[in-house]
Amino acid sequence: MIRSGLRIILALFYLGAGILHIISPRGFLAITPGWVPFPETVVAFTGIAEIAGAIGLIIPQSRKWAGIGLALYALCVWPANFNHAINGISLGGQSLGWWYHGPRLAFQPVLIWLALWVGNVTDWPFRKSR
Repeated sequence: MIRSGLRIILALFYLGAGILHIISPRGFLAITPGWVPFPETVVAFTGIAEIAGAIGLIIPQSRKWAGIGLALYALCVWPANFNHAINGISLGGQSLGWWYHGPRLAFQPVLIWLALWVGNVTDWPFRKSR
């Protein structure tokens, strides 16, 4: 029951983020590290990946692969979050402090695990002992 609820919440989160990547890419482009080639294309594709992952989480036959894909996605975009934090990049004229960046960076591994858990890739740490 909890896993199903969190799966829906995560799917809605990624659906919303994916739509934002496509319709309003400026903020995502601003935090994209300079070494990323073709940043506009990468941001658009990340939006598509988020939307596909969100849909995949809801469909039982694709759930496992969506969980793996979203976990890898969260790992791959982590450098943008570090770039945002370390370089103090302001978005919309507003700079976010470490009160935002600290928890955001620390939560990324949890987000990776959550994608794997709601995607039924792992049962850790809830696996029952034999």
